[in-house]
Amino acid sequence: MVLLHSPPGELGATAPAFRLPGVDGRDHTLEEYRESPVLVVMFICNHCPYVLAIEERLIALAGALLERNVRFVGISCNDPTNYPEDSFDNMKARAKKKAYPFDYLYDGSQQTAREYGAVCTPDFFVYDQERKLRYRGRLDDSPRNPAAVHKEELKEAILALLEGRPVAARQNNTMGCSIKWKE
Repeated sequence: MVLLHSPPGELGATAPAFRLPGVDGRDHTLEEYRESPVLVVMFICNHCPYVLAIEERLIALAGALLERNVRFVGISCNDPTNYPEDSFDNMKARAKKKAYPFDYLYDGSQQTAREYGAVCTPDFFVYDQERKLRYRGRLDDSPRNPAAVHKEELKEAILALLEGRPVAARQNNTMGCSIKWKE
């Protein structure tokens, strides 16, 4: 496991378009989320201990914000040959077992991850209604211990956008396992 930190986001950058298969059997595109005032694109996977440590918090946040039409999209791009836990079949099983309240998509070519500039799992990108990047940072201030959370940074960024307030200028990068690029 290689620990990486996400670089700062290029705030104001436009979300790259994508068409990716989901665990629900449908292809999903960036365009289908156009009605959502806030879109969270997150690069996650099944095996990363950093993702597993925040998974329940992420599920709770995504579920709580559904009523406000905030959409979360999980994308897994890890090489399933060397990391079989991250295969598409295992993604389907994980999403079902955990009842993910968000679309879980497979980036088999890894092109979408490259276009977004994703480097680790988890890696969060928050876009406003115009799909301009407003936040790239961590979920909260305690990536491994939910009992020690004092500041829910991803949630605060989303609520700021929903309420028409600026997102905090200081954004702390996330840390996680390196994306498992194909050789």
